Amino acid sequence: MLLSATITHRGKRTMTPPTRLRALLAEPGFVVMPAVWDGLSAKLAFAAGFKTAFLSGSCVAAARLGGPDLDLISFAEMFDSFNMVRGAAPDALILADGDHGYGNAMNVQRTVRAYGRAGAAAILIEDKITPRALTAAGKPCLPREEMRMKMRAAVEAAKDSGILIMARTDSRPTQGIDEAVARIEMYVEEGADILFLDSPKDEDEIRRAVAAAAGRPSFAVLSPGAARETPTNARAEALGLKIGTYPTGLLSPAAAGLKAGLAALVAGKAQADSALPHAEFRTTMGYGDYDAVAQRFTLPG
Repeated sequence: MLLSATITHRGKRTMTPPTRLRALLAEPGFVVMPAVWDGLSAKLAFAAGFKTAFLSGSCVAAARLGGPDLDLISFAEMFDSFNMVRGAAPDALILADGDHGYGNAMNVQRTVRAYGRAGAAAILIEDKITPRALTAAGKPCLPREEMRMKMRAAVEAAKDSGILIMARTDSRPTQGIDEAVARIEMYVEEGADILFLDSPKDEDEIRRAVAAAAGRPSFAVLSPGAARETPTNARAEALGLKIGTYPTGLLSPAAAGLKAGLAALVAGKAQADSALPHAEFRTTMGYGDYDAVAQRFTLPG
């Protein structure tokens, strides 16, 4: 049974995260969704004015494993990262990376329900084969009809919480654009809310994917550097895309900052020139916020 679009908390009725995300996606304009991986990245993204964020598997893999996203991260690790993000930025609308659902259709249902109960606004489910072949190249995908069953299971499980399902196909590099478009059309038939063509070659392929989405929002990865079309925000909107995320947008500068800090220590300095001033660092970390709340629970004297 689909839960109400509102929840009651301390006597106040508020819209659920999925309902709020639906409303946001119904507004005009392109939605920039920063990719986050922990409490600090989520807190800073929300403070910067972003209403939504993408809990990116590649970013979580980098933070937890210190390496690339090659399907080594588990459901438990991703879900723990989601809880960190949700705790640090409770008002942010989080699209959780559910990868391939961590198994068959029944695993997909468990994954979707867990994120829905935990307060995710949406979850990504993709068609890659798991376990992954022992190579960093290519992303072999499930047969189309087998993926249909996984998507059907996801949409059914989403009814419990109202969480939005984002359906991703990785079939473009290995099976071509015609197969990828056919999968997007299939996802629409099965009731997916948001559609995602990974690795489009050019703008024409983006247009085909957007058309196949049949009016439902289309998502894109827009970080530069990979073998895919990466339009600007304005161009993405003109092509019909609704949401853009940037997996390296925060992660790469964070890695650069860590390298700068380590280089400063090697050089005998206390910190890098790019480090935040001490007062700004303490404000960013929330020391003042902590003290303000703690005062209410401090005994006199």
